[in-house]
Amino acid sequence: MMEKLSLDKFEEAYERVQEVVLPTNLVQSDFFSQMTGNKVYFKPENLQLTGAYKIRGAYYKISTLSDEEKAKGLITASAGNHAQGVAYAARKFGAPAIVVMPTTTPLLKVNRTKELGAEVVLHGNVYDEACEKAKELAAEHGYTFVHPFDDLEVATGQGSIAMEIVKELPTVDTILVPVGGGGLSTGVSTLAKMLNPKIKVIGVEPAGANCMQASFAAGKVTTLPTVSTIADGTAVKTPGSKIFPYIRQNLDDIITVEDDELVAAFLDMVENHKMIVENSGLLTVAALKHLDVSDKRIVSILSGGNMDVITMSSVVQQGLILRDRIFTVSVLLPDKPGELCKVSGIIAAQQGNVIKLEHNQFVTTNRSAAVELRITLECFGTDHKKQIIKALEKEGYKPKVVRTSL
Repeated sequence: MMEKLSLDKFEEAYERVQEVVLPTNLVQSDFFSQMTGNKVYFKPENLQLTGAYKIRGAYYKISTLSDEEKAKGLITASAGNHAQGVAYAARKFGAPAIVVMPTTTPLLKVNRTKELGAEVVLHGNVYDEACEKAKELAAEHGYTFVHPFDDLEVATGQGSIAMEIVKELPTVDTILVPVGGGGLSTGVSTLAKMLNPKIKVIGVEPAGANCMQASFAAGKVTTLPTVSTIADGTAVKTPGSKIFPYIRQNLDDIITVEDDELVAAFLDMVENHKMIVENSGLLTVAALKHLDVSDKRIVSILSGGNMDVITMSSVVQQGLILRDRIFTVSVLLPDKPGELCKVSGIIAAQQGNVIKLEHNQFVTTNRSAAVELRITLECFGTDHKKQIIKALEKEGYKPKVVRTSL
């Protein structure tokens, strides 16, 4: 068991993980650079082997285990990305692997973990409940437990990202790192400060799962009563206790972002960089708008890209609604022939595209006086939306924007 994080161990881990990781060279973002007034770069670990950075910590950790420890079988708990890292590394070292995952884990991550040869056990609604189950099974069967973040070897492996960033961009001013349990932020912040104490490392958490921010405020590891976020990979109630002292010492600040900001960031990355980044990986993209600096070299770590198609579809839909590209308007009109055609004609004249109609005859007791028509349509954005509403008002209707349900 490692006693403390050291530069020698970080260098060893960096060399060792090169045996398996793919090169993820920095990508400069003209779009976000112009938006923020900084030089923004992405560290695209979403393009990494297994689709996330977690292969680094898992591989290094397992490489340090004895043959006896590996032969007992490896067990871990994970919301998905660490699971795939352990499964891949275990197969590489010829060790059996069991992974306990929350029942809410996206199907893509579950299937990928199985494809890599691990046995998957689904348990609990959040990571913390899955972790307790994994520890129970380890005690019962004698498996070797590989913690996804509260482990110094795992954190050391994750720190190889900082080594690569500094090698490629020695003048980096700020590194933005996603925070769940704290393994990645421990490795990155500790090594970055060793290499150059002037580098600022800022952690980014979902506002609905800000266990590290709460722990910072309390001055000790703190457990949240509940977590609620679309960033499933960072939906952690309790940060790691072994790594917490390193985070307190080396992390300069913590930013929290709302789920709606992650949705907007997803569309920005797809439209401007043609990249699929999962919600937890988007934390550092959304955080760029929160920085009160300019003319700085900033690296956002995109921690993963394992997002299933159903989640992706939902995020795209919500993003279009947030951007006023899709909206729903309710109008009351007399229940007589031709009224629907008239409303459709007004919308068509304004270049609106109707995608859904709901006709409700029971909003009043007098159907001939008024029935409700709910129209969901596509437009070009907020100004175009206002234009369509104004055109309906001009023709005597009283349109009311209502919640869109697709």
